Amino acid sequence: MRLLILGGTRFVGRHMAAAALDRGWEVTLFNRGQSGPNLFPEAEHRVGDRDSGLDALADGEWDAVIDTSGYVPRLVRASAELLAPRVGLYLFISSVSAYAAAPRAGLTEDAPLAELDDPNTEDVAAHYGALKALCEQAAERAMGGRAGVVRPGIVVGPHDPTDRFAWWVTRIADGGRVIAPEPRDQPVQVIDARDLAGFCMHLAEGGRSDVFNAVGDAMPMEAMLEIISESTGSGAELEWVPEAQLLRDGVELPLWVAPESNPDQRGLFALSNERAKQAGLALRALEDTVRDTLDWVRAG
Repeated sequence: MRLLILGGTRFVGRHMAAAALDRGWEVTLFNRGQSGPNLFPEAEHRVGDRDSGLDALADGEWDAVIDTSGYVPRLVRASAELLAPRVGLYLFISSVSAYAAAPRAGLTEDAPLAELDDPNTEDVAAHYGALKALCEQAAERAMGGRAGVVRPGIVVGPHDPTDRFAWWVTRIADGGRVIAPEPRDQPVQVIDARDLAGFCMHLAEGGRSDVFNAVGDAMPMEAMLEIISESTGSGAELEWVPEAQLLRDGVELPLWVAPESNPDQRGLFALSNERAKQAGLALRALEDTVRDTLDWVRAG
C-alpha cells in the first residue's frame, strides 16, 4: 500500500504516519518540514507549501492520500486536482464543526452543513467549520467520486497540542478539589488519535469514498471526569458549579459548551458514530487513553 499524507508530523498526522508505517506501507509525507522534521526517517519526505507551490508533488503515484492539513477550499482544490490522476482515494480529514448546528444528540452525517455569507473568505479562525465544509466539497468535485470525508470531533491522546483533554487529566491527577461544570449530564465525546488513525488506514486500504463521523461514544461529563479520577488514582474531589455561576464569573473549562446557554450546541459532543462503527471504527477504553495521556505529559 502506497500512502501519501499531506501533513504527517503533528498530532493527528503524526499518528496517521505511525499507523501506516506500522503496517509496513510505503509512506510519503508532504509538509513544510518545520514540525518534527526528524520524525519517521523510514518514510519519504517531500517539502513544500500548499499555498506557494506544490512542485514536490508533481510526480509519483499512490493508492491513497490522506489530507490532514486542509483548511482553505482553494488549497484543497489545488492539491486534489493535481493528485487526482495519480491517486486512488483522497481521504479528507474534516471536522464535526462543519455542521450548521447540533441542537440534539444523535446527529448523523446527513445533517445540514455550515454555510458562509461570503464564500470567498479564507478567515479560518472566524469560519473554521464552514470552510471545512467547503473543503469537503472541493475534494469531492476534484476527485469525481473518489473522495472520502472523515469528520472527527475532539481528538485526544499523546502528542495533543490543544490541552483540551490533557488539562482535565493532569488537573484531576494532581488531586484536591477540582471545579466541575454543570450540568453533569452534558454529553462529552472524544476519540483517541490512534483509533482515528486506525480507522483512516482501514478506509484507505478499502478505498471507501463515504462520509463518516469519526467520534467516540458519547458519555455524560460526570462519567468522563469520574473515569479520569479512577484511572489516575488521584482521589480528587469534584466540586460541581452551576452553569450560570461559571458564566457570571467568566470561567472557561475545556470540553464544556455551557449547553443551557448554547442550545444550538447541546448535541455537539453526542453525534452518531454508527456509520463509522459499521465501517470498521474500533474504540479503545477511555481508561487506556487517560493513562497514556498522563504518561506522555509527565514525560515532558
